Amino acid sequence: MSAAGLDGVRQVLAAGGAPEQLAEKAVDALGERAAEALREDPWQLLGVPGVRPEQADGFARALLGGECGPGDERRAQALVAWLLERAALEGHTVLESSALRAALAQQSVPDPDEALQTAIADGAVLVFQEALENPAGAGRASTGGDDEEEETPVRVLLGLDRYAMAEESLADGLARLINALPDALAHDAQSTEDGAGLGPEAWERAAAGAPSPSAAELIRAVAGSGLVTHTGGEAARAEPAALVAAARAAGLRAYAATHSEDGRRRMAALIGPAPADEAPAAHSAQAAQAASYDPAVTVSGLLAGREGPGRDADGALALDLLVVLDAPRLDVETAAMLVESLADGARLVLSGDAGTLWSAGPGRVFADVVAARVCPAVVSRTPDPGPIGELVSGIGIGELNQVEAPGKEVVIVPVRDAGEAVHRTVQLVADSVPRAIGVPSDRTQVITPGHGGSAGTRALNAALKERLNPGPGRFGGFDPGDRVAYVPAPGRMTAGTVVSADAEGLRLECGGTPVLVPRERVAETVRHGWAVTAHQAAGIRWLAAVVVLPGDAAQALSRAWVYTAFSRAERHLSVVHGVDQALPRAIAEVPAKPRTTRLRSLLQTQNRPEE
Repeated sequence: MSAAGLDGVRQVLAAGGAPEQLAEKAVDALGERAAEALREDPWQLLGVPGVRPEQADGFARALLGGECGPGDERRAQALVAWLLERAALEGHTVLESSALRAALAQQSVPDPDEALQTAIADGAVLVFQEALENPAGAGRASTGGDDEEEETPVRVLLGLDRYAMAEESLADGLARLINALPDALAHDAQSTEDGAGLGPEAWERAAAGAPSPSAAELIRAVAGSGLVTHTGGEAARAEPAALVAAARAAGLRAYAATHSEDGRRRMAALIGPAPADEAPAAHSAQAAQAASYDPAVTVSGLLAGREGPGRDADGALALDLLVVLDAPRLDVETAAMLVESLADGARLVLSGDAGTLWSAGPGRVFADVVAARVCPAVVSRTPDPGPIGELVSGIGIGELNQVEAPGKEVVIVPVRDAGEAVHRTVQLVADSVPRAIGVPSDRTQVITPGHGGSAGTRALNAALKERLNPGPGRFGGFDPGDRVAYVPAPGRMTAGTVVSADAEGLRLECGGTPVLVPRERVAETVRHGWAVTAHQAAGIRWLAAVVVLPGDAAQALSRAWVYTAFSRAERHLSVVHGVDQALPRAIAEVPAKPRTTRLRSLLQTQNRPEE
């Protein structure tokens, strides 16, 4: 937008008492006509990220005076969209109509029903009906005579086009992979005759040579299905790695995709190089070309074309088999883009640890696919080793067990208050863990429930910086050598180190790769990274982890949070424990927060056998 256009937006914001710094965000959210849109409908300010209803109400009063009130139709429509967007931030792709009506009433909308009807009529939201499972009174005889069919109770769901359509596209794509199996098997048989691909006998030979029974089960499942789920802990990652290695050795274009650079490196090491006597070039030109690419990629790099095989003439990813690791982290939009990019006949394996936290974005893709039971589901029998593995396995079934840790693999550090928690955390990272365990400070990660609070990431990072890399913070609060958490997109954190800064922005080193963060993006994408949240840490592992549980964090704990945080450690886990009985109670009694989605029912409907 032109400078004059931005000035116009700033003038409208100033007239309504809103910060002029919102101008660029308002243009991003509302488009080139942002100034006119805000004058005509001040409540469109709710479409700007970070704006709350009370702030939009104040803005509207300043611009409209006595003309505005809680029953203004423009206000109701803006609140419907805002509530659904906020629900998406909490993981929902849709909301039940009753929940949305209640939320509107809490915002003093006089007639929530009318507001919803208007939003539906205007196309601002989509409406869906979903049959209830085992509703109360189901199975009772109809009272209307023999010929009257009993009505199936339904729930009414409302959603924004963006997320509802992504979920439907994902369901269609997954059904396509499942139903393309006959053609895929025929293709494999023909390829085998031509000297390429994996026919039934070759799949069986690969399974017979698998390193574990669970890996063999996975290979056999993939041999017969276009979609497979695989569930297991950290040690179970060797099973999809064995699958990818066997498929590539036989000439298939097989890749493993992770959500972090750390996960990509670990997966590449597990897959290993192709054996010299199994050179893919012997099978096909396509496989020979695929062999030149690293078999492990990141999901973002694969979709962007920076990593992996690229796309074929039809725009599909040029691969035969894709294994997505840490699949619980897939949000519905990313999953839809990924599945839409797979050609007919390609195979997809969703692999992950069901005990970890769900995606940062909306949806519960992996859990819904597993629950739908529309494809083979392989559950690994490979346990995570050692005291940390034993501890985490118990947490996964709701038990906080005492484990034998002769090598100080697990250490509990009790604290009385948040101040002591910060002090002991700094002591552990800077002194105790390097000295007693042999893990240096830069390979130790602090994990805490939130950013705020007296022992959140902000407080812990300030204390850790003062001890480990003191400095004036002359580059927007950062100094060379600072550990940082770089979040280029919601839910995708990369750990890095500050190298320098100049007129272009902040220069980082992230996993051996130089990264330039433009000056205007530093404040919203870069934080100090000695301490992070469990959501940020998901998908990454460190030699040592210090998990901080201050007393004010008790309400934030759940089984999935503890499971994710504790399982980030490879060799050593210290727990700075200040929540008393809240920790075992959270593990035993607090499941993952429910999310309202449609993927499970969509998959079950699309894959229901014909009567």
